[in-house]
Amino acid sequence: MDIRPVTLVGRHVRLEPLDASYAEALFSEADEPEIWRYMPYGEVNSTDKLRAVIVDLLGRQARGTDLCFVTIDQASGRPIGMTRFMEINRNYRGLEIGGTWYGRAHRRTLANTEAKYMMLCHAFETWGCIRVQIRTDVRNERSQRSVERLGLVREGVLRKNMIMPDDYHRSSVFYSVIDDEWPAMKVRLEAWLV
Repeated sequence: MDIRPVTLVGRHVRLEPLDASYAEALFSEADEPEIWRYMPYGEVNSTDKLRAVIVDLLGRQARGTDLCFVTIDQASGRPIGMTRFMEINRNYRGLEIGGTWYGRAHRRTLANTEAKYMMLCHAFETWGCIRVQIRTDVRNERSQRSVERLGLVREGVLRKNMIMPDDYHRSSVFYSVIDDEWPAMKVRLEAWLV
């Protein structure tokens, strides 16, 4: 697995390598408590806080555990959210897709479907992954519906696996897709993206 920054280009969105210079443009999409409710960063209510989150993520990227993207809307050329590969495990050829968020106007659009499609293609077809997982806060039912709609298999709940900034003991729902399942999932996603 040759993990290095890359740009993934689709019809609706483009995933570009994330850097701190995107903080100001992204904040107009990110200035919404609903986005951060289930994320482990606490409330991100200023450009400086968003920049600090990005710097933290880029530190993880430098350590080789994450690969971070800004999501760009192809029609407007504007940044609309973020996503990343995380928990990258080269030995077991697996990883997680997570930390995904979009501004309100871009939720329930093809942006997330296409971004996940491109990331799954890259994981399975470029890096040779055998497993990709996604986890959500057990309270985040909207995210769970989105992951299930994509076709990942719900594996179970890891109870109290995280302590959130407000001291809430979060439980996480885990989903996965494995290499044997990817070809059929890919065909289904491609049909949606036409």
